[in-house]
Amino acid sequence: MAPDRPAWHDVPVLTTVASPVLSRRSSFRLAGIAAVGVVGVSTVAACSNGDDAAPEPPDPLIAQEEAARQNAADARSAAALAPDRTAALTLIAAERTAHADALRTEVARLVGTYPDGSTPSADPTTTQSSVAPAPPPAVDALRAQLVGAQNSAAALARTQSDYRAGLLGSISAACAVHAGVLLR
Repeated sequence: MAPDRPAWHDVPVLTTVASPVLSRRSSFRLAGIAAVGVVGVSTVAACSNGDDAAPEPPDPLIAQEEAARQNAADARSAAALAPDRTAALTLIAAERTAHADALRTEVARLVGTYPDGSTPSADPTTTQSSVAPAPPPAVDALRAQLVGAQNSAAALARTQSDYRAGLLGSISAACAVHAGVLLR
């Protein structure tokens, strides 16, 4: 031992230094590559050509519009059976036609425009039908139809939101007035 060094300097220190299998920098690189890979795989998996997806169900307002147009036609034809109620039946026909037009406008607003910029333009009032016209309904049958339309619009209003729910609620209230006040 050297006289100028203490004794404890000559004793070897036993330490086990194991080299890491993966350095810190390498682990960060691996984590980054894995994150990019997960994002890439999930992006590719999320993209599909749309063939396997089920088609969207039709807009529920379309059925309401068709019922409103049918109620309007029935109210106009029922005036032939009940000439004393012509004023009320004409008012019902006009309001149910306005309901159908408002529903058609809302469906068209939701559909928007086609990729070429055009809008759907089918006018349901100009469709041709080869079915023979039905006999005019009695006022009681029309009242039952309007009660059904009221209940249907109210039930559908509970499932919709915003403007659509308000529109359906308004239609339901109008049908209640038609059936309960105008046709009593």
